[in-house]
Amino acid sequence: MTTAPLGEVAEEIVEREVRELVHRRDVTLDDATDLHQLLDEVVADYRDRFLGGGLPALTDEHVEVIRHRMTGFGALTPLLDDPGVEEIWVNEPGRVFVARGSGHELTNVVMSAREVEEVAERMLARAGRRLDRSQPFVDARLPDGSRLHVVIPPITEHWTLNIRKFVGLRAQTLDELVSLGSCSSAAARFLDAAVRAGLNIVVAGAVGAGKTTLLNCLASAIPGRERLVTCEEVFELQPALPDVVAMQCRQRNLEGEGSVTLHDLVRESLRMRPDRIIVGEVRGAEALDMLLAMNSGAGAMTSVHANSAREALRKLTTLPLLAGDNIDRRFVAQTVAACIDLVVFCRRASGGRQISEIVAVADQLSHGEEPTAGAVFTGGGRALHWTGERPRHAERFVERGMDLGSVLR
Repeated sequence: MTTAPLGEVAEEIVEREVRELVHRRDVTLDDATDLHQLLDEVVADYRDRFLGGGLPALTDEHVEVIRHRMTGFGALTPLLDDPGVEEIWVNEPGRVFVARGSGHELTNVVMSAREVEEVAERMLARAGRRLDRSQPFVDARLPDGSRLHVVIPPITEHWTLNIRKFVGLRAQTLDELVSLGSCSSAAARFLDAAVRAGLNIVVAGAVGAGKTTLLNCLASAIPGRERLVTCEEVFELQPALPDVVAMQCRQRNLEGEGSVTLHDLVRESLRMRPDRIIVGEVRGAEALDMLLAMNSGAGAMTSVHANSAREALRKLTTLPLLAGDNIDRRFVAQTVAACIDLVVFCRRASGGRQISEIVAVADQLSHGEEPTAGAVFTGGGRALHWTGERPRHAERFVERGMDLGSVLR
């Protein structure tokens, strides 16, 4: 027999004995400290028995493999530790993909069905979330800020995982975005002034375009004396401000009660004396609450999935209609035109994520009763340049001691 199969046999024996102790001593799989102690105990006992003969050798490398599998995230640990991997998804035990840069690839990682389930349950346990047959999918945030989405049968044929690592937040400020080539210095200066002036801003883009990173960078421009309330499905934003209240949604319990939706959070945020409100992302009826929050006098920001800045406006005119049959489309369109000041569109490019357009929303509607907008900055990344268009509410810049003309030049 070769060394590799003998090593695998040793791993199987030790792992089986650890699992037997876990069951006997009623230790939970998410209790890393107890699992480490159990593993050390079993390894010491195994090596004592190995000296008596009859057992394959157990190297330190084999022990680390078991440790990753039982106390870490198993075969996914090297991928999670790899800074070049941006996203990981498991379609089925033998199909693990990763995204690197602008492409994705199938890895040589093979997991058993049990390993996939245990890794998912361990991740969810550490995030304070859980799955059950009545709620077969869940979103969660891992301790390092990565986003986890899990779907289980019967919705899918196999347990399916998607982990979007938090490597995208490579910038905390608009100046850092400029350094990364995601934005020109002129556009960054304008966005900084727009945030300080209290304009309502929507960040738009496709999946993985860097919307959360951009929201976080915009939040860094909020004056420190102002109170910020954030509403998210799972905690992702990390605003470095002194007065911040962060809220996240909660799933219903096993009795089908106790859920807290984004709709609830947005409405609750208005009772918390906010100067600013950030809604992590709108994708449903909560868009109406967000628009009403923007109309309350508190400066607000949010993000939305869209393929262009103007499509984002159309989407925000449509989503509030999901709130009920009594919502009038023209009323929503007028509210969007009145409340949203800027839409910042970002996209993935070969050189990384970048802002490609900043548009200013006008007061009037088009003949199709949709909000109209003009591009203030166009280009992409370092090539973003001012078009000559100006946003409305120049008086807000003046109130904050800024001259809009000087900012744009």
